[in-house]
Amino acid sequence: MFATSRLCPTGSARVYKNSQADMFITICRSDGAHMTQLKTLSLALCSTLAGVAPAAVFADEQKEGFIEGSTLTVLNRNFYMNRDHRNGESSPTGNGYSEAWAHGIIGRFQSGFTQGTFGVGVDAFAMIGIKLDTGDGRNGGRSPFDVMPVDGDGSARDEYTKVGGSLKARAFDTVVNVGDVFPSTPVVAFGDSRLLPESFRGVTAINNSFEGLTLQGGRLHSMSQPVSSNMRDGFVTFYGGAVDSPWVAYFGGDYQATDRLSLGLYTSRLKDAWDQKYASASYVLPLSDELSLTSSLNYYNATDEGKKLLGEFDNDIWSAKVALQYGAHTLSLSHQRNQGDDDFDYLRQSDSIYLANSIQYSDFNSPKERSWMVTYNLDMSTYGVPGLSFMTRYGKGTDADYSNANSTYMRRDAQGNPLTDQKRWERNIEAKYIVQTGSLKDLSLRVRQANTRATAFESDLDEVRVIMEYPLSVL
Repeated sequence: MFATSRLCPTGSARVYKNSQADMFITICRSDGAHMTQLKTLSLALCSTLAGVAPAAVFADEQKEGFIEGSTLTVLNRNFYMNRDHRNGESSPTGNGYSEAWAHGIIGRFQSGFTQGTFGVGVDAFAMIGIKLDTGDGRNGGRSPFDVMPVDGDGSARDEYTKVGGSLKARAFDTVVNVGDVFPSTPVVAFGDSRLLPESFRGVTAINNSFEGLTLQGGRLHSMSQPVSSNMRDGFVTFYGGAVDSPWVAYFGGDYQATDRLSLGLYTSRLKDAWDQKYASASYVLPLSDELSLTSSLNYYNATDEGKKLLGEFDNDIWSAKVALQYGAHTLSLSHQRNQGDDDFDYLRQSDSIYLANSIQYSDFNSPKERSWMVTYNLDMSTYGVPGLSFMTRYGKGTDADYSNANSTYMRRDAQGNPLTDQKRWERNIEAKYIVQTGSLKDLSLRVRQANTRATAFESDLDEVRVIMEYPLSVL
């Protein structure tokens, strides 16, 4: 399955699932002069991988062979998106809105491993995105709409494809992938919010030698965004744009310390652009059989690195969240602050921002911005409708100030002055239903609606997304 991150049932913390990962030995051998901090961490992982338990301990867990352990899945995704730019003919399309309807088919094959202490296998994928309706200039042109790729005249293509794969090896509790991969960590994570998912190319590894601890590392040298059929050498960030960086590397882990306490710690480097550090903690406090309180904290530090392709910066951004769950109902309150002078940036169309107030459109991550958010979740299974859920949330950000931003992230008014005292708000409403039984079991329908309003530094828009997914297990 693709690596994914999702909210816990309490809505308070991230859960990491089935991430692929790397043997960070690769980083130990490359660019050592510039990797002192990451090299120290990677050597620790190398030692861990070298000192795992004897193969006999895991023999019973590795009985499935290359063919017996294989899976083939096909996901049909029908995706509709409408974005009203609230600005008439000044919108990117000239129509005042962007609209796209497309269908994606995502096929993925995962082999098992050859038997023995050291096993090898292969993963492969083939995807196609088909335009259903984006005519009359409604596809959004070259705006951040990103549902279908566009030609030079701004018209959407009829279809596009993604094909790739990776070789993998398993030794004891470590799996290494080399090729096209889908990492899922707080510092490097593939995005899957459009028709087809984003992917990366490089080496990743994951290790589960110790109970409750998952270690991940990787070194990637190119990325393929959701609307691209090809890999791009170098990388693209959300706020700084294209970056001529030769690689991005990451290392870290998640630790389930107790049934109630989980911790996370990661570091990454986008060569010649930034170093990022991430830490998280989440604690669940049961108050009764039906009542629980969950608190979570997420923190990032980002500093310029090497050639400083995105300018000089030193950002600290954090979010804190408390969630009270009573039966089917969860009410959450979160606060987030960017204490730096620049936007907190991350890889474009990726999910590499595990902050409480990063939602459907807004990230609330502008310089000096402070934001509050309240969220309500309802699980209708308690009321006899399993598979049906609702969510609504409202967030407001204030005090965004670009006075001291570097030239990459600077935003100015019409007179050329840095924007100050900027504000915004966003409201989301979402409903989702997953079929529980029958021939359509696991088919899901999700409707997402967003409204956002802002002063000069961001756009006003109303947005609707309708997403239907039907997964099929062929093998």
